[in-house]
Amino acid sequence: MAGNSQRRGAVRKTAKKVASKGSGGHGRKALKGKGPTPKAEDRQWHPAHKRKVAAERREATRTQQAAAAARRSQINVGPESELIFGRNPVAEAVRAGAPIKRVFIAGGLSDERVEVVVRTATALGAPIIEVSKTDLDRASDGAVHQGLAVEVPPYEYADLDDLLARAADRGRAPLLIALDSVTDPHNLGAVLRSAGAFGADGVIIGTRRSASVNATVWKVSAGAAARVPVARVSNLSQAIDQCKQAGLFVIGLDGGADTSIRGMKLASEPLLVITGAEGSGLSRLVRQNCDQIASIPISSEVESLNAAVATGISLYEIAQIRVEATE
Repeated sequence: MAGNSQRRGAVRKTAKKVASKGSGGHGRKALKGKGPTPKAEDRQWHPAHKRKVAAERREATRTQQAAAAARRSQINVGPESELIFGRNPVAEAVRAGAPIKRVFIAGGLSDERVEVVVRTATALGAPIIEVSKTDLDRASDGAVHQGLAVEVPPYEYADLDDLLARAADRGRAPLLIALDSVTDPHNLGAVLRSAGAFGADGVIIGTRRSASVNATVWKVSAGAAARVPVARVSNLSQAIDQCKQAGLFVIGLDGGADTSIRGMKLASEPLLVITGAEGSGLSRLVRQNCDQIASIPISSEVESLNAAVATGISLYEIAQIRVEATE
């Protein structure tokens, strides 16, 4: 029977909807106010917003830098001091009589070298400060410190006259080293170490275009910076002339020289050995002031040796010749 069927879809539907008066509230949002206009700095597309974001970033950077400075302040060393890092360099410097201002130790160290440093610092009345490994990491800019550092005053350079007098008083032929425009502190530190190993009386460097004795030099020299005096001169050519007047022969090292450092006849005489920078070598005026230019025989596959290696080999050869001459 029509209208009584339970079959889905059999119910009669109205034929058409009749429009009602009004919008039924659909336009209500359009009529609602949007509130106060946002500030220019809060509108993402506005230049003022970009300036605000940039200012916030700068402030965040300043905050981070201040926090980093506060962390570094655990080991606060001013420009009037140097830090020596590492157990061997520190122990060697202390044994050699380097003046100690403060000792910084990361907790839990037990080592003979550390004990030497602690005993010496205690005898001198130098403060021993326990710090964290992180403090030493920051203070050393990530260098290998092995949990130990000492603060020392700025390096006290020797006068060239004193250097020559010291060399003359040692009862043997003086042996000095000069570095011509060697700017790498690692090379200077290695030269000082070789000088200490082979009995050189001192090292001469220039005030310009030359590495100075800093924390890196102390580290690389393994304490030799406290035993081998360094004279700093404003004019290397004039210093060479002064050494000549004191009776020293001047030997310049150059890879292209015909004379070999091995078996050199002047080796037993009072000597000033000059090493130039890798690449540029000896400067013109320095070369002209040399009594002899010598080379180190090397393989043709290698173009040159750096300043520290060349100086070390030369000092070894000179030391061997001098030993043989006394036998």
